[in-house]
Amino acid sequence: MTGVFLAVDLVNLRAGPDWSLDGVEAVLRHHEIRRPELSPAAVTALRRWSVRLRAVFAAPDAETRCHAINALLVDGAAGVYLTTHDALRPHLHFTPDEDDVVSRVMAVTSGSLAILTVEAEGRRLATCTRSGCPRVFVDTSRNGRRTYCSARCGNADAVERHRHRTRHATSPHTNVVR
Repeated sequence: MTGVFLAVDLVNLRAGPDWSLDGVEAVLRHHEIRRPELSPAAVTALRRWSVRLRAVFAAPDAETRCHAINALLVDGAAGVYLTTHDALRPHLHFTPDEDDVVSRVMAVTSGSLAILTVEAEGRRLATCTRSGCPRVFVDTSRNGRRTYCSARCGNADAVERHRHRTRHATSPHTNVVR
């Protein structure tokens, strides 16, 4: 699931104010992407890629999500193969390890999103439902019904709904005839 969580972090990084060469490299290091050093052109390419990744999370249904992932796979996955490098257990690679970092990020994100979509039957990738929140997430909850990117967004939305109800509730004394 490394590629799925990398996709989430790239999309969310782009949605915030911290998109920079250092910020993107930090995300790549966090996800243990080897040789994460980037040029300004690579940062621009990954920014464009993150826009395309967002479409996967924002897809309204499984069919639309599959079309979005297939478009990513065309550009991102050069060839799938199994490997056990660096004493790791067997895992898939979606492009040769010698490829540049942008190609490797595109491959791991598109391939991992495809695998998760198959395993989750087209669900589990979403955008936060809190108004104004641009973040995306992977629903790892047991029941698969998560709607917010974080507890903080869920709580803030509940507070806002409560305030809205109390502002618009009619007082019991409003309709009293005297």
